[in-house]
Amino acid sequence: MTTTRSAVLPVVAVVFAVLASTPAGRGQERAREDWPAYGGDPGGSRYSPLAQIDRSNVRNLRVAWTYRTGEDVGKSVVGNKAAFEATPILVDGTLYVSTPFNRVIALDPETGQKKWAFDPKVSLTTHFSEVTSRGVSTWPVGRAKRGKSRRIFVATIDARLIALDAATGQPIRGFGTGGQVDLTKDVRLVDPGDYQVTSPPAVIGDLVVVGSSMGDNRGVELERGVVRAFDARTGALRWRWDPIPTDPSDPARKSWKGSSADRTGAANAWGVISADPDRDLVFVPTSSPSPDYYGGERIGANFYANSVVALSASTGKVVWHFQVVHHDLWDYDVAAQPLLLTLRRRGKDVAAVAVATKMGNVFLLDRETGAPLDPVEERPVPESTVPGEEAAPTQPFPTLPPPLVPQKLSSDDAWGATPADREWCAAKIKGFRSDGIFTPPSLAGTLVFPSNVGGVNWGGISYDSGRGLLIAPTNRIALFVRLIPRAEYQALRSTDAANRMTGEFGRQSGTPYAMYREFLRAPSGMFCNPPPWGTLAAVDLATGKTRWETPLGTIPQLAAIPGSAQWGSVNLGGAIVTRGGLVFIAAAMDDALRAFDVETGRELGKWALPAGGQATPMTYRVRKNGKQFVVICAGGHGKLGTKIGDSVVAFALP
Repeated sequence: MTTTRSAVLPVVAVVFAVLASTPAGRGQERAREDWPAYGGDPGGSRYSPLAQIDRSNVRNLRVAWTYRTGEDVGKSVVGNKAAFEATPILVDGTLYVSTPFNRVIALDPETGQKKWAFDPKVSLTTHFSEVTSRGVSTWPVGRAKRGKSRRIFVATIDARLIALDAATGQPIRGFGTGGQVDLTKDVRLVDPGDYQVTSPPAVIGDLVVVGSSMGDNRGVELERGVVRAFDARTGALRWRWDPIPTDPSDPARKSWKGSSADRTGAANAWGVISADPDRDLVFVPTSSPSPDYYGGERIGANFYANSVVALSASTGKVVWHFQVVHHDLWDYDVAAQPLLLTLRRRGKDVAAVAVATKMGNVFLLDRETGAPLDPVEERPVPESTVPGEEAAPTQPFPTLPPPLVPQKLSSDDAWGATPADREWCAAKIKGFRSDGIFTPPSLAGTLVFPSNVGGVNWGGISYDSGRGLLIAPTNRIALFVRLIPRAEYQALRSTDAANRMTGEFGRQSGTPYAMYREFLRAPSGMFCNPPPWGTLAAVDLATGKTRWETPLGTIPQLAAIPGSAQWGSVNLGGAIVTRGGLVFIAAAMDDALRAFDVETGRELGKWALPAGGQATPMTYRVRKNGKQFVVICAGGHGKLGTKIGDSVVAFALP
């Protein structure tokens, strides 16, 4: 429901403190030199046909310019949550980027000089659940008609949709009220600062489609994850779709027991929504219903939640849906943007959607019907032992590709840098319930592996259509979760022991149980599951097999330990791929941008960043004979504990 799901990631900082491509087919793959959408195109391929920078010369990349946004997140009461996760867009010769507090800045893409800046005046005293903006969107999607001004849209962490004149940065007065739409209208608000937008809107035709982000684990009756489409010209509401079905005639309503669909909340789309203008479809990735770890108040499969849902862009009606987790009890939202691509099947081109998940599964679906292109099996999974809970008896597993991350952790797998660590971890794992993936939370404690930060998170996947390779950054770290009876929770929260615990409590109001979760780590601070803890992988979609996999990044606090360079890093951010045979990604904890050979996974270059690079890079060329630039936002991630800053950094060949 949120970017990294409440306050789990600050634990990562504590852990180490103790240690000193195309959306609609190959026909569209022309020499596009801009980057007009967050994922490169409306379908999120994160692919560029530029090849000036290639495997033979990438090592010569140098910083071409750096722009400092000047945003001091420390002035906010929640600055420790701030994350500069934005990916700039480039349209009509101008680069547009947003900051964690939703300031929008227009830059000259070849020099980094500021053209204009807009400040929406987001409150610095509100306790927001998340403090981030992954970027802005533009309308029209293609070239603006003569006499028509281009607009830049930003959706804010205080739940506003704002339209700006792309040339001046001034609000479009005819849009909404004074240039903005209040997204809290007609929403069941529960807690101020917990209903937000953190991802750029999807733009399709003359519509701007917006989801929402919300603080999770607060209770049952939270805000509802309504997706809305607004007229790009006027800001008028064109349609709204609630992923929790309340209409008795909706077949999905039967997957919610009793009146639970009327009561529960969330199932929101906090990730990036994809669009297919040719088919008049938007593809919405949804989260778990509220609360995450106890579903006794929402018995059933909970259709439309934890799904990719194809909606008619014109009407907002459901065309099809595919659920990746039934009755989610593990915070397994669909965090990654659905990637639209074309696959070759039985001698024909098939328009498809690739759905990457926190479980490390990748589902390949027919874009028009939602039918799996490779068999998906419903396999039995462990039962719940918690009174009042009814876990789903089966879960969907794709037969191809294979999981991108391990999905089971036993005491025999316990890892440690020292024998003492391994012994401690083995005993700890043995004390938790750990029956493989989809083991339900329990009163004694359950090991969740991969965790809610595991598999593929919001950084998503990218696709090299020429080579047929899907590129995926992954995390693999274990989390333990315990449900706490309400009376015990109240008593525990009043003690000093609770203050000394480094994990996160969730009150889960309206249920019999509160929740506690924490990453599983040894006394030394290192994770108990075997490394690598973060990887970059390439999947050959012609065969369904993993072509290569390599540890991604390093953890600076572990640099002095022999072998730590191969342990990988927890990472937040995505990769891009180019026709030059390169994969560019930062994302790791070591404040660096890297380039990999897309065919082998060999690291070809590494460049220091002034702060954490927890964002997805992008690339462009402004003039036909000009330079190709690679740009990354380097401002760090408060919850991950990387260095905080305010830099937009552009690289180019000398």
